Amino acid sequence: MSRALSNLQIDSARLWGTIHETAQFGATPKGGVRRLTLSAEDKQVRDWFGKACEDAGLEVHVDALGSMFGLRRGKDMSKLPVGLGSHLDTQPTGGKYDGVLGTLAALEVVRTLNDAGIETEAPICIVNWTNEEGSRFAPAMMASAAYVGDFSTDDILSRKDHDGITVAEALDTIGYRGATPVGAQKLSAFVELHIEQGPILEAESKTIGVVDSGQGVLWYDGKITGFESHAGSTPMPLRRDALATLSEIVLAVETIAKRHGPNAVGTVGEAVIAKPSRNVIPGEIAFTVDCRSSDDAIMDALDADLRAAVKDIAMRRKVEATLDLIWRKPATHFNPKLVDAVENAAGMLGFSHRRITSGAGHDACNLNTVIPTAMVFVPCKDGVSHNELEDATQTDCAAGANVLMHTVLALAGVAS
Repeated sequence: MSRALSNLQIDSARLWGTIHETAQFGATPKGGVRRLTLSAEDKQVRDWFGKACEDAGLEVHVDALGSMFGLRRGKDMSKLPVGLGSHLDTQPTGGKYDGVLGTLAALEVVRTLNDAGIETEAPICIVNWTNEEGSRFAPAMMASAAYVGDFSTDDILSRKDHDGITVAEALDTIGYRGATPVGAQKLSAFVELHIEQGPILEAESKTIGVVDSGQGVLWYDGKITGFESHAGSTPMPLRRDALATLSEIVLAVETIAKRHGPNAVGTVGEAVIAKPSRNVIPGEIAFTVDCRSSDDAIMDALDADLRAAVKDIAMRRKVEATLDLIWRKPATHFNPKLVDAVENAAGMLGFSHRRITSGAGHDACNLNTVIPTAMVFVPCKDGVSHNELEDATQTDCAAGANVLMHTVLALAGVAS
């Protein structure tokens, strides 16, 4: 690589500006972002992103699930493009950086290459994947999962949110059900930049996380059916309390995850009492469970132990309990050559770095099943994410974008 090319840097101020400009779409009073997928706020940021891509000279198209693709032509258009990007949707109490950093950094890479007059041998394609978060529609990362064939397009279009609105209806409402079939835009590789969403990089004063693996995910929908009765006149031994049952299940999830630690986590993230009343013993509760590990054998053990615990607790408390596995994502092991490319870029640029496992799921984890994939992490303050307090520094965001750019250049090649 020439000295001039190795010194190429993205425009840090411009990237920082776009991060804060897009944060206005769904801005919350506490400084975070609430931009649920396919919402009015999501349409706003999509419209902004589409125009920015067109202004950068990209050929923009949208697929049938609303994922946005911006193609920058290369010298040799017979080659498949190198993909880069992430997502623009957020959690209900999300921050400014989760997903957004990777998508806007991809845009900044294109802008930087345009400014420098650099043509790549292979084309590159920046992507905004639909519904990565999974906070409105399940499962998470549904568009990239459909892209790799884990789900059909029709299956995803029929999924409903809590209000009974389907993905198809939501896409049509904001005008983002595209004409391009899912999976039509082929990619030779994909690189995703993201905040770590954990505390390791900050704790070790490392600027770049070279992600070599990602945790597998188990998602469950559970339901407990007890018996509603008067809170004052029903003796304690005769109660069939759904909420008390759930309390035991929550603690069982925690105990099971700790038993298989440190390479395991477990969370009950949602619980809804049907027709709650202050003086009625809860008779029905719906809940969710999220378990993760980067070891597939541990995932099997988590599943078996959790099912056994739920069965035992329900039997002792004389209630009915169901636990349905709605999604299993195997542990991810990223492409070694791409992981090396990220590490080489970090080293060339002089950034401190370490190999790291992703605790969260990402679109790159789905894509890795069909194309070579890698990820770049940068620190976030106190490891906090999925929270309005989520924060990262301009310096670290720029460092991650520069590693992303040089990784992509190594993969796409620079035209002579």
